[in-house]
Amino acid sequence: MELIAKTAVEVRGLLQKGEVTPGDLLDALEARIAQVDGAVNALPTLCFERARERAVAGGTLHGLPVAVKDLSAVAGVRTTYGSPIFAGHVPQVSDHVVERMEASGGVVYAKSNTPEFGAGAQTFNAVFGATRNPWNTALTPAGSSGGAAVALKTGMAWLAHGSDLGGSLRNPASFCGIVGLRPSIGRVPFGPAADPWANLSVEGPMARNVADLALFLDALAGYDAREAVSLPAPETPYLAAAQAPRLPRRVAFSPDLGGLTPVDPEVSRLCAAAARRLEALGVIVDEASPDFSGAHECFQTLRALGFATAHSAKIGVHDALMKPDVIWNIQKGLDLSGDAIARALRMRGTIMARARAFFETYDLLLCPATIVAAYPVEQTYVTECAGVTFETYIDWLAVAYAITLTGHPALSLPCGFTDAGLPVGVQMVGRWQGEAELLSHAAALEADLGLDATPIDPRGPAI
Repeated sequence: MELIAKTAVEVRGLLQKGEVTPGDLLDALEARIAQVDGAVNALPTLCFERARERAVAGGTLHGLPVAVKDLSAVAGVRTTYGSPIFAGHVPQVSDHVVERMEASGGVVYAKSNTPEFGAGAQTFNAVFGATRNPWNTALTPAGSSGGAAVALKTGMAWLAHGSDLGGSLRNPASFCGIVGLRPSIGRVPFGPAADPWANLSVEGPMARNVADLALFLDALAGYDAREAVSLPAPETPYLAAAQAPRLPRRVAFSPDLGGLTPVDPEVSRLCAAAARRLEALGVIVDEASPDFSGAHECFQTLRALGFATAHSAKIGVHDALMKPDVIWNIQKGLDLSGDAIARALRMRGTIMARARAFFETYDLLLCPATIVAAYPVEQTYVTECAGVTFETYIDWLAVAYAITLTGHPALSLPCGFTDAGLPVGVQMVGRWQGEAELLSHAAALEADLGLDATPIDPRGPAI
């Protein structure tokens, strides 16, 4: 596992010096997948022949292999979106984010598992089945970028692409003990899309540590004239920011975003301990949160609107092939009144304004990335936490989706383990379009925590 255990930054250095080739890396990955993926089901679609044909040592990634989430089209590669409707679908054109990866020297070799159309933070579907958590294969890795997170933690990937609507990068990062970044709106190309102005879901990088995450963001970020909203790449690479760790001056910590959501006490304790680590380093840490009043209604409404926009044509045609949660979400969107949509849009504007004002005082907001640690793989979603019962399959994601509504960049950083040995991530939220600063602060906390980011072999349940 020597090559597999190296960081993405180290492996890119070997590529640049000519000490390894992209083909060597693909060979190592293919062997590792054959060894461990049977236990976790993270990468159900492989395309090594295509990868070897296209592998060129150049660009930001210099021929480094990357795994792509199965919600994004890769030309000539089976792309199912986790749905039986598309079980045999092979697109002829790649999504913009995949084109950007490949133009930046990334070599696509696999598609990572995801729930149907990304719906729900648990990675299972009727095409490929469930993906399992490598820390305990009886548990889920969360989702919807669950296959990506598992591939990273088991050494089947150095870098993995994901996407995030209500925590789909941050949830599996927390459950699996890796790092996932939800970038700012427009930072990474996300089209083509049914609604080119959509700004809840974003594409983003996942990696084993902050520096690798920054390297991948450098490969993904940049202006794309085909996108309705697109930001230019920074003059200074994000990797430089991550490799220059800098403590924030003042941060806010909130265990529950001002009472917005229940949180498991053990998760809350671990995240609070991470905040205290910064305090011990001289950072001012206040317990504070932006006002997230209205976040539940706002997100539920806008998310349902997005599902109706993207998938309403499937209702009445493919109902038998879609899971009930997807049908429910589409129908919820179709049933929305104009008044409900207008109210949600106004609420989001208010939440964004509150967040911008909050970050005039604070460099970072810290809170849990998820409200629980990994749960049984047979359980489709979290139904209750800390004595609170949830009404829908996405209510338990509020600690992530409230941050989505702000538009601010946010990442999940491993911060410790439960008594059962399961990883927990602290969510670090940065200033508006402040990825460089966020990555630098995350690298500083990561260094102080000193957790081992080395890949692991899948572990069965304790007996």
